[in-house]
Amino acid sequence: MNFVLFAILILLLFVVLTVALSCLCVVPQGNAWVVERLGKYSATWQAGLHLKQPILERIARKISLKEQVADFEPQSVITKDNVTMNVDSVVYFQVIDPKALTYGVERPIAAIENLCATTLRNIIGSMTLDETLTSREKINNETIKVLDEATNKWGIDITRVEVQNITPPKSIQEAMEKQMKAEREKRAVILTAEGEKQSAITRAEGEKESAILRADAVREERIRTAQGEAEAIRAVAEAQAKAIEMVNEAKPSKEYLSIRSMEAAEKMANGQSTKIIVPSNLQDVTTLATVFKESK
Repeated sequence: MNFVLFAILILLLFVVLTVALSCLCVVPQGNAWVVERLGKYSATWQAGLHLKQPILERIARKISLKEQVADFEPQSVITKDNVTMNVDSVVYFQVIDPKALTYGVERPIAAIENLCATTLRNIIGSMTLDETLTSREKINNETIKVLDEATNKWGIDITRVEVQNITPPKSIQEAMEKQMKAEREKRAVILTAEGEKQSAITRAEGEKESAILRADAVREERIRTAQGEAEAIRAVAEAQAKAIEMVNEAKPSKEYLSIRSMEAAEKMANGQSTKIIVPSNLQDVTTLATVFKESK
């Protein structure tokens, strides 16, 4: 009898411990749990330890508060100029109100995808093909504005929208590739022409600098030659003046002057002159101070 009572006590203790442990709930960091009591919203548990009332309360939904990424399938859209293309988009979002998410929308990811597709069709439908291909940032900004306004009541904050790929039809892709190829070839021709032009300018400038340097060298050479000749003439004149001075200081005799006069006359006679003027008193050799030479 005592053994049966002991077994019942052990069983009751086990049940109590099991129920107590089941009522202890630990919410992980970055998560929130929505709790209902008797089928109605009761509370939103944040990260930490919580005690749940048995039977009366239940965990209605466990929600991640981290930023999430939804990569949607390509959507078919038509531009303003009737070009059909596929647009691949990615939406980044974060839950900011777990209660609104739990009771505001049934399938939030599907709702965001449908809303994103509708928004892209409206935005791209008002643009031409060229505008669509060059206005990706504008498409992203307008899409996030519409999505964020619509999803706030669901407790979702749209943080970023990225239009990854905009794929036009194959025929248009081929035409665009041909156009880009032609543009690349055109740029290559322009760059080649500019390179040749710059090379010609560089060569002309080099030749100009070379001509200037050659002219400077010739001018410098002429200046130095003229300076040398002037120095030589000055040296000869100084030597002659020195010789005359020395002769005057030596007080030459009449016989010496006569001999020098005769040598000068001889040199004049051997020259190309046709006339020689000789003083009338040649006998007085001391008066033969000058001899004039006149050419025809």
